Amino acid sequence: MNSATSSSIHYLKYNHHRWEPVENGVITEASVDLMVNGRFWVSWMCTPTQLEELAVGFLFNEGVINSIDEVEIVRPCDDKTSVDVWLNRQVEEPAQWRRTSGCSGGVTRADVETPRSPIPVQEHVDPDRLANYMDQLLESQELYRLVRGVHCSILTDGNDVQAIAEDIGRHNTLDKIAGQLLEKNLPRENWIIMTTGRISSEMLQKSAHIGAYMVVSRTSPSTLSIQLARQLGITLVGYARRSQFNVYSYPERLGAVNSLLNP
Repeated sequence: MNSATSSSIHYLKYNHHRWEPVENGVITEASVDLMVNGRFWVSWMCTPTQLEELAVGFLFNEGVINSIDEVEIVRPCDDKTSVDVWLNRQVEEPAQWRRTSGCSGGVTRADVETPRSPIPVQEHVDPDRLANYMDQLLESQELYRLVRGVHCSILTDGNDVQAIAEDIGRHNTLDKIAGQLLEKNLPRENWIIMTTGRISSEMLQKSAHIGAYMVVSRTSPSTLSIQLARQLGITLVGYARRSQFNVYSYPERLGAVNSLLNP
């Protein structure tokens, strides 16, 4: 069993009036420090995999870098407790961090800016195809199938999955997605993000920064994420299952009439 992703533990299971001993895997949660140009910035509570992508994607989503070309070195330490990033220029650490919503210890800049230009409604998706996207998400959950208790996000162009990330923290999955986007030099537009995590305002901001015009979750959005999605021109879909889902903004991309949102 890979100790970076899971650990084997013994516990008791109560099933149909009987106790039984079980040995199984449980998702790893670890504290990982981000060092930028030799200085400590923040600590994440995360699943210590894809740390290079997590570090680069975090800096991108926080507006510190705009391109992988700004990164000289990105190197996790051997014990996976920290990751060093050296940039080719000096940068100032944000003066203040604030906690993100959720229980995984996420942080974001207190002054991080959300893109203001709304995305034009150009892409159109057959609503029945969302079932295919959900299948892509479920098929990508390798770690979840092993130990449960972990979030997964994928980046798709509507046909192929271009990036996959799993982590105990839903915010971390989008930072890892952003890191892969930069490393592969993919365009920052016309993406669909599928995720198992709840869509908070921070999740919506990260998705917008990556260039998603549609964000689909198996669970709920927040009121602020709906407000931001409507402001930014992003189609926000929640409680997505293979045969049903809720649309909170820009339903015309899925063939519905926008006026139905405000009858």
